[in-house]
Formats: sequence, C-alpha cells, structure tokens
Amino acid sequence: MTETSFAATGRRKESVARAVIKVGGGIFSINDKSPKEYLKRDVLVDQVNLPMQHTETYGKLDIICQVKGGGLTGQAGAVRLAIARAISKLDPDLQPVLRKKGLLTRDPRAVERKKYGQPKARKRYQYSKR
Repeated sequence: MTETSFAATGRRKESVARAVIKVGGGIFSINDKSPKEYLKRDVLVDQVNLPMQHTETYGKLDIICQVKGGGLTGQAGAVRLAIARAISKLDPDLQPVLRKKGLLTRDPRAVERKKYGQPKARKRYQYSKR
C-alpha cells in the first residue's frame, strides 16, 4: 500500500456518495454525522455496514463519506457501494469477497419516466365502456 487513504464514488437512484477510507481507529461519519444519526433507520445503517462486516474490517478503518441527492434509501445504497469500492482499492485481496456478496455491483434501477396520456408511469386513466 503506497497511499494512506483511498477514495471511491458510489451511486444509487439520484444519490451520489464519495467515501474516503484509511486504516485507523474506526471513525465513521456520513456528512459529518454518525450513520445512525444521519440515516435514522437501523435497516439502512446495517446496509451501510455490510462491506465492513463481510470483509471483517469493522472498527479497523476510518471512513468519511459525503453524500448528496435523492432520499435516505438511495443515499444508503450509494454509501454502501462507495465504501465497498474503496475497500477493494485498499486491499485487492478482498475484492472477490465483495464481488461474491454483490457489493461492487451498481444497482441500475431508477424511477421510470411518466408517459403522456397517463397519470403516472404505468397507471392508466379509468376505462369506461359506456
């Protein structure tokens, strides 16, 4: 390891996250707040912690994330991807573990656009036969 810190970007829906990690004492912040304080839901906090749990690096890395855009679910997914990518840069031996768990794959799902002549993307106006 020639560098001391590693940065990566993650995206999900409309959210973009940038994570910087380095070996340290386990500091973890998202937009200068703790994950629990920022994401508010335990499910989202668990989702963000998945890359560290699978690679057994929980508490061994200092992680600073900046995230913008979208809602909390999208931001949690973006942070998770950014952390997983940064960990794979930090230690390339951990990449197969992250890849096997699907943590290095970007989720391509996004909101479908609204079509003309319809109230929403797939919803139709009520059909009247008579």
